[in-house]
Amino acid sequence: MKHVFITGASGFIGGYAADKFAAEGWHVLALCHRSTSAGIMKLVQSGAATIINGDVTDSKKLKSSVVSALEKRGAKLDAIINCAGRASDIGWRSEFRRTNLESVQVMVGLVKDLNVGRLVFVSTTDVYGLRDYEGAAAEDLPLRARPRNPYPEFKIQAEEHIRANLASESYSIVRPAQVWGVGDRTLTPRIVEFLRGSPWIIHFGRWCGRNRWPLAHVRNVASVLFLAATEKATDGLAINVVDSEWTTMDDFYRILAEIYLPHKQFKAVTLPFWVGWCAGAIISCISNLLNLERPFADPSLYALYSVSHNLNFSNKRMKKLLSDAGIPIVTRKAGIAELRIAEKEQLD
Repeated sequence: MKHVFITGASGFIGGYAADKFAAEGWHVLALCHRSTSAGIMKLVQSGAATIINGDVTDSKKLKSSVVSALEKRGAKLDAIINCAGRASDIGWRSEFRRTNLESVQVMVGLVKDLNVGRLVFVSTTDVYGLRDYEGAAAEDLPLRARPRNPYPEFKIQAEEHIRANLASESYSIVRPAQVWGVGDRTLTPRIVEFLRGSPWIIHFGRWCGRNRWPLAHVRNVASVLFLAATEKATDGLAINVVDSEWTTMDDFYRILAEIYLPHKQFKAVTLPFWVGWCAGAIISCISNLLNLERPFADPSLYALYSVSHNLNFSNKRMKKLLSDAGIPIVTRKAGIAELRIAEKEQLD
């Protein structure tokens, strides 16, 4: 049996990744920091996972825990999936550095010390910068030299550290866009909360909500993570995970409103970009000072740039990878149906 070590296993992407590897017959060493999810506990009860408690930046303790778990099973470690990190648009720079860069440095060390076959790093399409794209082969574009935010800044540095310290056959980089799906605790709740308190869908700038919002269904992300850990064709590559359907910013607001706020009707209004910039600057400044997990209001300055640009990224590598493996892509229609079922079950 093969073994995979997944950091951030109790999180959104990490939980789906753990389920995917377990379904493929792997045993999951699940790193959980502050809490353990119900999904991971189910895997533990079925014998498909072992929980490792610890901090992803504590190199010495982490190595000892992983080695101990492997020795008990008489196994070697075949892959590391690094899902841990701070995925936010606000917060102290030191926290982003610790969780998004120093954690990766620890994982690279584990790969070398334990002779692990593959490190798969969960990065982000934000490394390209928040500007208008028109379906460019983004995986081959240079990364933005001066990011607007420490989130992509340290993701870029983490990618550079991996490339500088590991041979190409020892790593793959997966860059999801805006990850959504059942169990999302960040993107979807944030938008729904905004819509719940607003009589309008508000857009900013010249696109008026017609810009592409690059969704990445979490089950597509999990499938790509599995293939990035197992397929030689992914050696040293960066792979965007972006749903194939063109979904505008306005489309996504209305999809969520129809599911979670079905009795509320919305009209869309577009405000000048400078109005959003002024509000975003104030919101971001206060939220950063307090080191909040998420802004106390929207839009933050970084979120404003994100929702006001046409982020039309290519997903050619993702489609070929899934097609060659015979794995169907989760469609927007299927993803919406899953959200509806989950919401109905929650209400019942």
